[in-house]
Amino acid sequence: MGKDEINAFLGAGTVYEGKLTFQGAVRIDGIFSGEITSDGTLIVGKDAQISGTFQVGELMLSGNLRGDVTTKRRAVVHGSGVLDGTLHTPCLLTEEGGIIDGQIVMKKGSPEKNGN
Repeated sequence: MGKDEINAFLGAGTVYEGKLTFQGAVRIDGIFSGEITSDGTLIVGKDAQISGTFQVGELMLSGNLRGDVTTKRRAVVHGSGVLDGTLHTPCLLTEEGGIIDGQIVMKKGSPEKNGN
């Protein structure tokens, strides 16, 4: 699979509760509650509602996320995205209209850039 290909997709109308681990990229357009752990990319569609604890390589947020998020590389909050919680990330991009309601913790560099 190519780097930008989506490995799994939870479509609109899908409800999932539990733990999810993956490689590559996963897109969620439904409702998710639980824990996600991955070095890959989590894509949250504009109609998605997710809550829990998330440790991912990258976050692309267009929907609603409530919880604690840690990214290794970057977080992108698109114009329709809403993050309610705590975000730990070395790089944050927020489009006009994107909302972050909570705490943001940013440190220079990432583990990958520092050789860890």
